[in-house]
Amino acid sequence: MSLDSNTHVGIAGAGTMGAGIAQVFLGAGFPVTLHDTSPRQLERAVAGIRDGLAKWENRKQIESAAAVLARLTPAHDLMALQGCAWIVEAIPERRAVKQEFFVALGVLAAPETILASNTSSISITSLGAYSGRPERTVGMHFFNPPTVMRLVEVVAGLRTDPQVVEATKQLCERLGKVPIVAKDRPGFVSNRVLMPMINEAIWVLEEGVANAEDVDQVMKLGMNHPMGPLELADFIGLDVCLSILDVLHEETGDPKFRPCPLLKKHVEAGWLGRKTGRGFFKYEP
Repeated sequence: MSLDSNTHVGIAGAGTMGAGIAQVFLGAGFPVTLHDTSPRQLERAVAGIRDGLAKWENRKQIESAAAVLARLTPAHDLMALQGCAWIVEAIPERRAVKQEFFVALGVLAAPETILASNTSSISITSLGAYSGRPERTVGMHFFNPPTVMRLVEVVAGLRTDPQVVEATKQLCERLGKVPIVAKDRPGFVSNRVLMPMINEAIWVLEEGVANAEDVDQVMKLGMNHPMGPLELADFIGLDVCLSILDVLHEETGDPKFRPCPLLKKHVEAGWLGRKTGRGFFKYEP
């Protein structure tokens, strides 16, 4: 499982996370195929990557944004990922959608291809089973924004080959990231700890204990957090937070993970946070 600059990487999903992950791989010297079924989303992702690389060039982090961008291949057809040695899935955080996608990856990818998921809560063991190649399926959970955040949770499914886990750790280090290995448990480490805090902050808001600004101020000034839990929820996306809490609640049966009704109402209203201009706070377009 040697990794070199010729290792072709596929990224499935050109949303915020997928585009950011693609930029990280490009910056580390890898050729990347970025797939999305939406032409508009793919165009937006390529434009964002171009802007991000230009900033890196201005900061002297890379020599030529144009040269790095030349290693990117946008693709609407899933079969474009067929020749990739490493595929990172970064599609929406919905269990059924991801499971169906891993069935497709198991059919099209070469036997030696490593299938990684950027899931923040869904079982890697399950995704590996759906792919038909559980030994070569691993979790590779980046954090938002991937171009800035150094942590990557490497998650080993029950049947993931230890050599695949080790290769994933080495790849993360090649990307300039810090890999932390977690067992395949609901929410892994990050969201097992983070989501109950966010959910409790929403409960505090719903119960009228304090307003949104003051809830966040308590955590920023009292606990030295750089961002309050409600602002962080808006940044992550309230729909994503709800999906993660639903998985945690369903898989553990623990009532502490039951999503606050106010969170559900915001998602129903389409107030998803920064990406829609309104969540627990309002944002400029």
